[in-house]
Amino acid sequence: MSSALTDLSPYPIVQAPMAGGGSRPPLVAAVAQAGGLGFLAAGYKTPEAMYEEIKQLRGLSDRPFGVNLFMPQPSASATTAVGSEVDLYREQLTGEATWYETPLGDPDAGSDDAYDAKLAILLDDPVPVVSFTFGCPPRPVLEAFAKAGTLTVVTVTSPAEAQAAQWSGAAVVCVQGIEAGGHQGTHRDDPKSDGCGSGLGLLTLVTQVREAVQLPIIAAGGLMRGGQIAAVLATGASAAQLGTAFLVCPESGAHALHKHAMTDPLFTRTELTRAFSGRPARGLVNRFMREHGPYAPSAYPQVHHLTSGLRKAAAKAGDAQGMALWAGQGHRQARELPAGQLIEVLAAELAEARAALAFHPQGESAS
Repeated sequence: MSSALTDLSPYPIVQAPMAGGGSRPPLVAAVAQAGGLGFLAAGYKTPEAMYEEIKQLRGLSDRPFGVNLFMPQPSASATTAVGSEVDLYREQLTGEATWYETPLGDPDAGSDDAYDAKLAILLDDPVPVVSFTFGCPPRPVLEAFAKAGTLTVVTVTSPAEAQAAQWSGAAVVCVQGIEAGGHQGTHRDDPKSDGCGSGLGLLTLVTQVREAVQLPIIAAGGLMRGGQIAAVLATGASAAQLGTAFLVCPESGAHALHKHAMTDPLFTRTELTRAFSGRPARGLVNRFMREHGPYAPSAYPQVHHLTSGLRKAAAKAGDAQGMALWAGQGHRQARELPAGQLIEVLAAELAEARAALAFHPQGESAS
């Protein structure tokens, strides 16, 4: 199993799928051509748009790549926080709608992200890797992908989720630490865990998952340097996944304001918030997050739909204080390098760290 993952690319470096425009085909192609494994993000796209990106990527590179899917979410009637809480949050956001001169979105615009149609495309015209976020597909789906020759990856945030993925037939787990930027890929969104320190740091989580399942691990969360990649590999991971590190690359489709904010001293820290989507996601603390985060309900993707127009209007107005500036805890270490060059730098740092570890085995001091 581990070789099936590591054989996909010369380096154990994975470019994370960044929904919302970051993971464009030029970025994925540049990563793949340089020896990493890149991912397209199908989240928030139509099935047709997803397939067009796959075709575009195939025209840019013949190297393996992956596509990430969002699992369907509970319908509004099955989500306890939907209804009156979303209505209350809508009222709170009316001032934002007035300020940005744009209407609030329809919270009931859909909760399945066209999942079934995307599955059908990926099974009909298979890609090398498919990953899943916000849950785990049932065994028949994972078996169908295996039959098609596609390696499946399930994002997990706990040993229990990793065990569920293994039982369902996943080939690989992507272990996401609390340091990660963007949405936490929890299989079940429990608002009772907000702010109680329930999330685990990446090294601890990789260790726990490594002892809980017999699947290859992709480690994700706050990784920005080759030395950190060496650390997660030494802990038991087969590869490391980086998102924020690639967000600032010129090939990334992230908004210019978002890229600039990564190293802007105006933004001093990150937090997990429900303000923009209704699900915990780590981003740079800005005005919108401070003002609305404490009141945002647990209602994804209803809140995502509700605030979509506001976020687009803020970006159009050049106002980073109203945008969702997703970022991992290591955002200040972002380097504005072409993606291929960044892969080369990370690989060199990884090799240096591994050499140092081999030179000083079993915790020997360098002094």
